[in-house]
Amino acid sequence: MEIVNQSFTLDYDYPVIFTAGVFDPVNPVFSRVVNRLESDRRHRLFFVIDENVSRAHPQLHTRIPAYAEARPQELELVCEPLDVVGGEAVKADLRQVLTLVETMNRLGLDRQSFMVIVGGGAVLDAAGFAASIFHRGVRVIRVPSTVLAQSDSGVGVKNGVNLFGKKNFLGAFSPPFAVINDRSLIETLAHRDKIAGIAEAVKVALIRDRPLFEYLEKNASELARGEAEPLHHQIRRSAELHLEHIRSSGDPFEFGSARPLDFGHWSAHKLESMTRSRLRHGEAVAIGMAVDLVYSVRAGFLKRRVLNRVLSLLRNLGLPVWDEALSTTRGGQRVVLEGLTEFREHLGGTLHISLIRDIGDSFEVTEMDDRLLFDSIEWLRHSFGRVGAGVAETELPQ
Repeated sequence: MEIVNQSFTLDYDYPVIFTAGVFDPVNPVFSRVVNRLESDRRHRLFFVIDENVSRAHPQLHTRIPAYAEARPQELELVCEPLDVVGGEAVKADLRQVLTLVETMNRLGLDRQSFMVIVGGGAVLDAAGFAASIFHRGVRVIRVPSTVLAQSDSGVGVKNGVNLFGKKNFLGAFSPPFAVINDRSLIETLAHRDKIAGIAEAVKVALIRDRPLFEYLEKNASELARGEAEPLHHQIRRSAELHLEHIRSSGDPFEFGSARPLDFGHWSAHKLESMTRSRLRHGEAVAIGMAVDLVYSVRAGFLKRRVLNRVLSLLRNLGLPVWDEALSTTRGGQRVVLEGLTEFREHLGGTLHISLIRDIGDSFEVTEMDDRLLFDSIEWLRHSFGRVGAGVAETELPQ
């Protein structure tokens, strides 16, 4: 037997830029981003816009062409900006991805062309997946339009679509060319979506950053009202923490099984599919964290006072810690627990669940006790599952 070993490394770098009014004629950020590697050529651009963003910012359909027309030596729009369906619907239908691939083929895009995606996390995921499989990848500039996407999913290296009722069943690791966080896009978000996105900031604070958690506690009332400055502060800090994890984890493309940034997500992904996206992703993550935090107390990993503190923060922010979908059963078993099996498959066969010992102190377990999970869900149901609830009928360790 003869073996020829092969090993190589690649450097990836992409800027994450914070600005306002990215397509205002006087704002140079977008053109500088496009030209950052090659300033001596005219770059071809294909814009994909979340229909929810188009409704909130109809002026984009004139501002984007005007921006390019003002810089004819640098920028070329290959067609008018294309609207696509927003929300989880775009990730639930492969025809949306294939339509984008077909459009790129018709427009004659090449690997040096750009897809510029303006939208929420679901559109970034689906359009980004289309870009990653077209010619094995065209350049992508993300312009996230939601709190969650600007602070978490939009700044990472993953994309994907749902299939067989499973979250992100198809996807790829494909770092963007750049990310531009435009704070003006956040201003028109529905209040519910502003709040839902904060769940990912709570998550990353719990596993990595006590000062951010304390900031969220201190400013919970302002955040719950959707006030701009604290909202943008937590977006910026959350994005920094997610980027730092990608950079320093030693596993940016998740070849291993550890997923610390997926705290609360094994049940969140299942709840999203069970509720057919009635729950926003951030809302499902908040509930998923509540389940895992109560479980941690029951398993002896976490003090009850820490649980109380986190649940108080989630509720003060206006995030849910219970949904009736948690009570759904099939064959005598709670359906949400199927999320563990699906999570195990997603991780490559070995279960790794992130839990916390204290705020900012995370660790992993490789198994979960079904009985303790059942009891944890029951505790949440008795505590928060009906009007006027607030005191559990079952006891928790202190």
